[in-house]
Amino acid sequence: MQKFTIRIENTGEHYACTDKRSVLESMEALGKKGIPVGCRQGGCGVCKVQVLEGQYLRRVMSRAHVSAEEEQDGCVLSCRIYPASDLRVSVVGAMKKNVCRPLAPPPNPQPMNQPS
Repeated sequence: MQKFTIRIENTGEHYACTDKRSVLESMEALGKKGIPVGCRQGGCGVCKVQVLEGQYLRRVMSRAHVSAEEEQDGCVLSCRIYPASDLRVSVVGAMKKNVCRPLAPPPNPQPMNQPS
């Protein structure tokens, strides 16, 4: 079993993924809340990413969600790809708004009254 690094370009986050787990399964292991996960079988399309760099093995994906042209541009469903090298991906589609949320600003500290 080989281990590779997956880097999400939109957020700068990176995480480990073995060649036995899909990129989506490993993304879920990040523990981020709100990452949409649908069927995990390539039929719903919510986990679309564009692979910017790296090699991967892919399983069958629905053409309703990834056209042949999109696939040539590196768009795939993260539930259907398994890394064969380190990958750099950009989140696209329905998943983007959840993975790429800006961090909430820290709360404003309340001023403390100093004794006079």
